[in-house]
This record gives sequence, C-alpha cells and structure tokens, in this order.
Amino acid sequence: MMKQDSKIFVAGHRGMVGSAIVRKLRALGHENLVLKTSSELDLRNQQAVQDFFAEEKPEFVFMAAAKVGGIVANNTYRADFLYQNLMMESNVVHAAYEHKVEKMLFLGSSCIYPKLAPQPLKEEYLLEGYLEYTNEPYAIAKIAGIKLSEAYRDQYGCNFISAMPTNLYGPNDNYDLKNSHVLPALLRKFHHAKVTGQAEVEIWGTGTPRREFMHVDDVADASVFLMNNYNDKLFVNVGTGSDVTIRELAETIARAVGFEGDLRFDTSKPDGTPRKLMDSSRLHSLGWKHQIDLDEGIRSVYAEVKDSEWFEITG
Repeated sequence: MMKQDSKIFVAGHRGMVGSAIVRKLRALGHENLVLKTSSELDLRNQQAVQDFFAEEKPEFVFMAAAKVGGIVANNTYRADFLYQNLMMESNVVHAAYEHKVEKMLFLGSSCIYPKLAPQPLKEEYLLEGYLEYTNEPYAIAKIAGIKLSEAYRDQYGCNFISAMPTNLYGPNDNYDLKNSHVLPALLRKFHHAKVTGQAEVEIWGTGTPRREFMHVDDVADASVFLMNNYNDKLFVNVGTGSDVTIRELAETIARAVGFEGDLRFDTSKPDGTPRKLMDSSRLHSLGWKHQIDLDEGIRSVYAEVKDSEWFEITG
C-alpha cells in the first residue's frame, strides 16, 4: 500500500482522469506527488522519460496520460492516436521496470472490447472479436498497454496492474464539439440551445446505442483503491453496472440544463458500438462501488462548467 510519504508519479495529471487522481490523493493526505506537464516531460520521448525516472525515482506510478477524443477525433487522427499512445505507454512501462517502481497502475478504456462482444463486457472477452472501426487505433494502443504490463509482470515480476474505466465525465472534461465525447458534447449543445432560444437540438445517430457513464471522481477513487488493494495480473473493469440509451442520456442532460425544446436525431451520422456495459463484478467483489449516480453527476458538472469559456455564447 502507498504510505503517506510515498513518492507518487501521476502521468497526465492535467487531464480529466489524472487530475481527479491527484485530487483524491491529496484528499487522503498524499503530498509527495511528482507532476509534470507535457511541455516539461514529453512522454513520447524515450530518453526524456528515462532521465525523469532516473532523477525522480517514483515509488508508485499512475499511468493516466493518453491522447483521447470522441468518434470524430478517433476516426480522423488514426495514426496520431495509435502512435502517440503506444509511445507514451511503452516508455513509461519500460522506465518503471528499469528504475524499480514498486507498483504501477495502467489506465485504459472500455473501447478495448470487441464491437459485438456479449453484454455485459467481462474481462475475459478481450481479443475475442473485431474492434469498432472508428476507435480501433486507440483501442489497439490500450490493448498493447495492458499486454505490455502483463508481459513485464510475467518476465520480470513487476507489480504492474491495469484498470479499464467505462465512459467518463466530470471536471476537466473536453467540450470541443469536434473532439469531445458524447456527454460533454451534448451538455454544451443543450446549454447553447437553451441560452440562444433554439427550438431543437441535433443529436448524432439513432439514439438507441446504450452507454455506461461514470463520474471521474469515482474512477479516481477506484484507481487509488486498486493501487492499495489489488495485485493480480488480470486487468479490472471499472464501471457502475448500469447503462442508458443515448436518447435517455440526452433527456437527462436536457433536464439538468433546463432545455425544453425537441430532440432531433441525425441518423446519417454513425452510432458507434451498439452497447458498452462493463461487467464490474470483479471490482465489486473486492469491496468497491461507485458513489455518484448519473443524474447527480451531470447536474454537478453543469453547475461547475456553465460559466466557463467553453460555454460562452459568441456571435
């Protein structure tokens, strides 16, 4: 387990997941944190990563750094998503081994599972079918990160574990409509429609795909829990155990924002994977469960961001 004075490196500490992990660690009294921005430490640069680990010698590592985005970004920047994520995770995992890190947690994504895998998604379904094409490069990179962590455990005895969170939302999310995930994109769309008096909001796809959503503070809590309590090879799903349709999500967001207009579904746009519900029974059996339900989480996030620059109405 991490001690109060353990030296902890949170890679990607300014991202949504990394910043939530930092908040959780500090709330628990951990202050010996090593935090570097991407301009201070380019995780794609192997020598820079090696030099950093040699100098700082962290005892625990949360690998939360990644290039992330929604359907459009994943499908447009396919090479970037594959290359950059492969480089970052490879450099960090290898440096963690070479510099004798006591324990590392690699964070992936639920998109690693086959597009048509049985539901809910169990850990053993990995690599049992074809991936969803639109996010295949990102998924392949994350699968590689899992297998890399497992390989260093098998060959060198490293205590490297992996966790696969479901779809996340919360503070420090990305609200760029071209690159964001569905929940923050809809939150911004509904806010704009309400403020400008629009009669309807357009939503991509049919509204029928089902998705599971977790507040990022819950996944941070789960990450710290796993770092302190889990030491097995098999990666762990981190989810809530329940999902909603995109239509139901849109209706929940509309209520939270106060938008009273109509919803229009653009069926010419892709739906993505039909359903992604994680089987988190393995994590639940260890004694951990999420605390923030979807309606409460969306309302709290909207209260935090509605006055931010992302939500300013211009023109």
